Amino acid sequence: MATTSDADDTHHMRAALALARRGLGAVAPNPAVGCVLVRPDRGGMVVGRGWTQPGGRPHAETEALHRAGTDARKATAYVTLEPCSHHGQTPPCADALADAGIARAVIALEDPDPNVSGRGIAGLRDAGITVVTGVCAKEAARLNAGFLLRTRDNRPQFTLKTATTLDGRIATRTGDSRWITGAPARAMGHRLRADHDAVLTGIGTVLADDPELTCRLPGLEHRSPIRIVIDSRLRLPPDCRLAMTAGRIPTWLVTTAGAASENRKMYEGLGIEIIDAEADSSGRPDLGWLARELGRRGLTRILVEGGGTSAAALLSRGLIDQLAWFRAPRLIGGDGLPAAAPLGIDTVSDTPTFTRTAVREIGMDILETYWKQT
Repeated sequence: MATTSDADDTHHMRAALALARRGLGAVAPNPAVGCVLVRPDRGGMVVGRGWTQPGGRPHAETEALHRAGTDARKATAYVTLEPCSHHGQTPPCADALADAGIARAVIALEDPDPNVSGRGIAGLRDAGITVVTGVCAKEAARLNAGFLLRTRDNRPQFTLKTATTLDGRIATRTGDSRWITGAPARAMGHRLRADHDAVLTGIGTVLADDPELTCRLPGLEHRSPIRIVIDSRLRLPPDCRLAMTAGRIPTWLVTTAGAASENRKMYEGLGIEIIDAEADSSGRPDLGWLARELGRRGLTRILVEGGGTSAAALLSRGLIDQLAWFRAPRLIGGDGLPAAAPLGIDTVSDTPTFTRTAVREIGMDILETYWKQT
């Protein structure tokens, strides 16, 4: 009888995680899941691969089983998240795996969704299938951090993307910032947009830079995220790029009730949706409320592309979960604009603290990835 080692399990689960990443930014509110079907009795032959399809359906397991056909019988299924066990728009994936006759299931992470939460694993075991859990669990949890946060805390994951000089400046004293990083790093920034459900910025950045905030990589133009602008006084220029493209790319303005009411019909006529947020003590949209509202709307992954003010506001509220920090081999000096506005921190022990998880050279620049310490 063929056996499978721990190293084999890790290898195939990492392949499933790579497949799962294809769904990031395109499957909310569902998780991005990958599934690989392997036949140990055939020397570890992969007979089926699948990942969550755009819109969240079909699920990864369904896709992999479809590709495998009858070869799924006796296979080991490597799945990055517990197969669903409830009837929704599709039948339960746990049932589909059992009906296909798999012999073993290796699952990275239990699904915290109350509709699943261990029931998929129990169903597989009740069907006589050997189940192993926890393989590459940390990697799976990071990949689907947005889904997990929305399920547990009712809010999406926020990733702060910034491009700075070596001394942490995003622009010169005159506000000039084009271009701090090179073309390869800017292309990676577009890739990040494609991997997120929405991109969030502040009105200050819009007024200064007139960004479009779309994904303009060849072949991925359709993956442009929802654009969200925090605009307390509804100052968004009707002739800016965001407003002029709102008819084809969803664009939301976050403001407070009663702000510049005379502009509302104009924005709505351009296809912009206005979100009236609860106000904080300063009269600006309350970011905690906004995080919950975005989660309620089904968003799981938000890319923050604002200036120092937006970065500081979200950091102060503890809402930044990940940093994507592009660093260029340049120096601007102390009179340049910093990546984050003042946080009002008196002691080092009170600073937001992150763990670096990856460093990557991109042309002449470096991309460092950090996760918030919890």
